[in-house]
Amino acid sequence: MSNATSHNETVHRVSFLDKDSIRIPILKILQADGTVYENAVLPAIDETLAHKIYDTCVFTRVLDERMLGAQRQGRISFYMTCTGEEASIIGSAASLDSGDVILAQYREHAALRYRGFTTEQFMNQLFSNEKDLGKGRQMPIHYGSAELNYQTISSPLATQIPQATGVGYSLKMQGKRNIAICYFGEGAASEGDFHAGLNMAAVLSSPTIFFCRNNGYAISTPTSEQFKGNGIASRGPGYGMHTIRVDGNDMLAVLAATQQARSYAIENNAPVLIEAMTYRLGAHSSSDDPSGYRSKDEEAKWQQHDPVKRFKLWMINKGWLTEKQDAALFEKYRSEVLAEVKIAEKLPMSHIDTLIEDVYDTPTPLLKQQLDTLKKHLKKYPKSYPNSEGSV
Repeated sequence: MSNATSHNETVHRVSFLDKDSIRIPILKILQADGTVYENAVLPAIDETLAHKIYDTCVFTRVLDERMLGAQRQGRISFYMTCTGEEASIIGSAASLDSGDVILAQYREHAALRYRGFTTEQFMNQLFSNEKDLGKGRQMPIHYGSAELNYQTISSPLATQIPQATGVGYSLKMQGKRNIAICYFGEGAASEGDFHAGLNMAAVLSSPTIFFCRNNGYAISTPTSEQFKGNGIASRGPGYGMHTIRVDGNDMLAVLAATQQARSYAIENNAPVLIEAMTYRLGAHSSSDDPSGYRSKDEEAKWQQHDPVKRFKLWMINKGWLTEKQDAALFEKYRSEVLAEVKIAEKLPMSHIDTLIEDVYDTPTPLLKQQLDTLKKHLKKYPKSYPNSEGSV
């Protein structure tokens, strides 16, 4: 008997499965007031780890606040916030080894910060200056860091999902005890790459964690208009994959789930799907106005489940943090971010010759010809490209 049918129950009358047949529990450990649910099993966490997590939370909140303001002032062209989803991103990132590879969507800069990306590096990317690791080729928030095993962001949805399967498979083939983790939203799970990537991971036994941030909206499209099934977690068993659904605003639940998912993925050379139920408190991006598709009452309801506040209260209850320390941390990062903004925005762009670097070991004749044509164009129309002066 094949594996496909070895566990099937035999019946002798028609009996369909419907959408209510699959009931998926949601893991919750930390309550909104910072206390732990009775009988909850906590993740592996000590005071040092808790402070690193909270430090990342505060930095991310300040970065989002400052840089969204900078975009409104015309200082940068675009921005996307992590506000409201910090527990999903930081709780999972804190569960990883530094050798694990992160393939993010575009709202996971908190994971990069947790890994050690500096305030200066964030500013250089956002302003696309000569110190930007991406040499100014990407729009803001499309970070990447080879040093920190954080693959560069690509705007098209879900392309990182099958790539993550390949990265996880590569780590396995190299004999490394590391995994790939792939972040995406529930909207991206409607793309074909989601299905191809997960099926490939299951079949090839790729040690990859697929982490879905289900924040309720694919830009302006609510989940009720995206799919009929029981969220994203219900799809995992269909691909023969270990799956869990967690409260994405509960730092401890996300930490516990990802710690165990990573352990399972490594020990079994197998993928895991995590669905984190969360909410995007801000707009989709600086180009979006959420008032057109959701109410203030809805936003206020989710404000009560603020993941940063919840974790802060837990730390205060533990005696690991005070309100005074919290206020000082926010002030520290507000000053630091503002200072780095003033430096980064004054630095020149990368030289135009870097435009064709990193594509081939030696630029091809065609690339050189195209670059020469671009330089001539810029010189011909200098008023249309004021920022190119001195770079040609």
